[in-house]
Order: sequence, then C-alpha cells, then structure tokens
Amino acid sequence: MESEDLVVGLDIGTTKIVALVGNVVDDSIEIVGIGQAPSKGLEKGVVVDIGQTTNSIRKAVSQAEKMADVTIDSVYAGITGKHINYLNNTGTVSINRSDSVIRKDDVRRVIETAKAMQQIPPQSEMIHIIPRQFVVDNQEGITDPIGMTGTRLEADVHIVTGASTAVHNLTRCLNSLDIGIEQLVLEPLASSHAVLSSAEKELGVLLMDIGGGTTDLAVFKKGDIWFSKVLPVAGEHMTNDITVGLQTPLEMAEEIKVEHGTVFINEENQDKRIEVSTVGGDEVKQIPIKNLAKVIEPRVEEIFDLTFQELEDAGYRDLIPSGVVLSGGTSLLNGIVEYGNRHFDVPIRRGSTPDDIHGLRDVVESPIYATSVGLLKYSVESHDYLRNGKRSMSQGDSVISDIFSWLGKFFRR
Repeated sequence: MESEDLVVGLDIGTTKIVALVGNVVDDSIEIVGIGQAPSKGLEKGVVVDIGQTTNSIRKAVSQAEKMADVTIDSVYAGITGKHINYLNNTGTVSINRSDSVIRKDDVRRVIETAKAMQQIPPQSEMIHIIPRQFVVDNQEGITDPIGMTGTRLEADVHIVTGASTAVHNLTRCLNSLDIGIEQLVLEPLASSHAVLSSAEKELGVLLMDIGGGTTDLAVFKKGDIWFSKVLPVAGEHMTNDITVGLQTPLEMAEEIKVEHGTVFINEENQDKRIEVSTVGGDEVKQIPIKNLAKVIEPRVEEIFDLTFQELEDAGYRDLIPSGVVLSGGTSLLNGIVEYGNRHFDVPIRRGSTPDDIHGLRDVVESPIYATSVGLLKYSVESHDYLRNGKRSMSQGDSVISDIFSWLGKFFRR
C-alpha cells in the first residue's frame, strides 16, 4: 500500500479519541485501520491536561497503526471547543490587465485581502478562511469567477478563529508523539463532508454535531459554510443530570443514558422500568423509564433552544430550508429526532455514513464517527487530490489550504 494513498483523520473529542486510516481508491475511501480510546485531559473540547490528552491520543493512534499495519506520521485533526469563534468579512482587488480576465492568482489575492482587512481578536489565530461568494463588477452571487471578465473582484469570506493557547496545546500533544498536523479542521466542517448531501449544502442546512462536551453548529448555504458556533453543552451534561436526578454514580448514569436514554414516553415504553444502582453501589432499585425521560428532556430542549436562538441572533434562522441534520454520539438518543420535529418547524434527520466509504464501513457506520470519517473525506475531496486522484500539493498553512480547497472543487468539476 503506497503511503501517498493513505489519509488519517483524528477526532480529538471530549469523551473519546478516534483515529481512522483510509486508503484512497479512485473516488472512494477504504477504511483499513481504526483506533479508539477514552478521552482524558479535555474539557469541552479544550486540552486541560497535556499528559493525559497525549496518552489518550497515543492509545487510539497505536490501535489504528496495528490494524492498518502502517506508521502514522501526520494527520488531519479535528478541533472544537468553546474558544472557537467566527467572523465574516469582504475583500476587494482590481483586475489591471488588458484582457480583464479573472485568474486563479486574482482569487487568491482577493481572499488574502479579505483576511488582512479583518482584525483577528487578540490571542486568537485563524483556523479557516472560506469563500462564501464573489462579486464581479457589482454582480453578486458568483461562485466561480475564474475565466470571467471584470475590473473589480470582491470576496465574501467566512473566517474561523480559535484561542492561540488552545490551538498550541493541541499541537503540542501531537508533536510530542512525533505526529505532524496536515491541517487542523473545524469539527462540524469535517462532519459535514460525512453526513450532508451537496443538495442540502446548496439549498441551506444546519448541522448539529452533538458530542460529549460541546454541540457544534454549522450553517451551509450555496455549497459553503456561512455560520459556525460551538455551544458548551452536550451529552456530558445529560449524564450529570441523570447522576443527580436518579441519584446514581456517574459511570452508571452514562450507561443508563446510552442503553435506555429517551426524550419522551410513548405507548411502547410507558410501562417500562429500568434498574439503577444507588450511590455507593450497595443497592439496586427499579424506576419507571418516564422518570429518566423527565431528566433528559429539559437538557435536550435547552440544546435545541440555544441552537435556534444562535441562528435567530445571527440572522440565519430562515436560511435552512433543508432543515437540520444531527450527528455525534448524543444524536443516537432515542426520540431526539422526533422531539425536534415535534417542537421546531423544520425537518430534522440523523446523519448517516456516505456511500463512498468502504472497508471497515460496518464499524464506522454510526453518527459517532461522523467527524473522523468526515476528516478523511475532507482531506481527499478538498485538499490532497485533484481530478486524477494524485496528491496535488503539500499542506501547510490552513488558510492557504482553504483557498486551494475552494479552487480544487472547480478543478474536480
């Protein structure tokens, strides 16, 4: 197996670390290695203990290496956390050549101008700069200006930033394992490559990636990301609620949530009872499952309310005619899709594994692996491979990579 045909995605989450090794075959990805380990040393997506985080990453990567029989020396790593922020900005350049034809260098120049004109918050650094649309001589809504004629080119871009300390601490963990970072990728952007269709992205859709420590939001419109936000509330908070509400140990609360967690009661489960260990583990009691639903439902309601309030505040509430797609481990909660459909006036579905994933597909065929699978697809579709399937460029600065990512989409077409 040629090393240049391999890509590695590393999902560094609050509750789990997942490493996936994919072999690129034509236009599909064959999963040849997977490693998973409990995540320790992170809170809400942010490294708080470098030693523990490094050990967790080491375990996951080691498992993936053994299964795939390779040595992993670089990865596409997901990043999230409450420190993530977004900005929207525009840039303008003049086309000063005689034929007035817009070229690739002009596109790169206008995006760099948009980046330079935006004041990045202190102690933050840029993770992505993503073109949303272009304007040529006041003609708006242009997605591909290359080859058009005009004297003035404008770019509307979406900029994602993160706290410098959070980014550097995550980088240190990987560097200490002699693992290079091809690119840090915003996790909902990665997940979108796994669970969203091109039609949904074009029309307008919201991705809610509900993990353990954070709920990652991303609105897509006209094929690109228009809005992103990280909410510091997710599955771990439900586990804590169960611990308090049912007076059971934390480990038992997590087990109860995974096996029996439900948002509301219907005719099928209204008489069901579950066993719950008491704090201290000396006694086991049986409780109606409706008591569990009463604990979980308020937290689910809070996550949805916060999500739609963020969209309302940003002015994107009416930009998602395709509805909402859920991913992440907490999206497997029984009844969460039905709850969302019942309480909010938008269609909601749970994301699924894309058709072009093969190999160990049955292992990763769950919303739990949306980010790690998405990282593989992101690396292939947006960066490393062009139309002929060969590596096109080495990856360094993610901002420049995003510019080539956008250009690459049109080369592939």
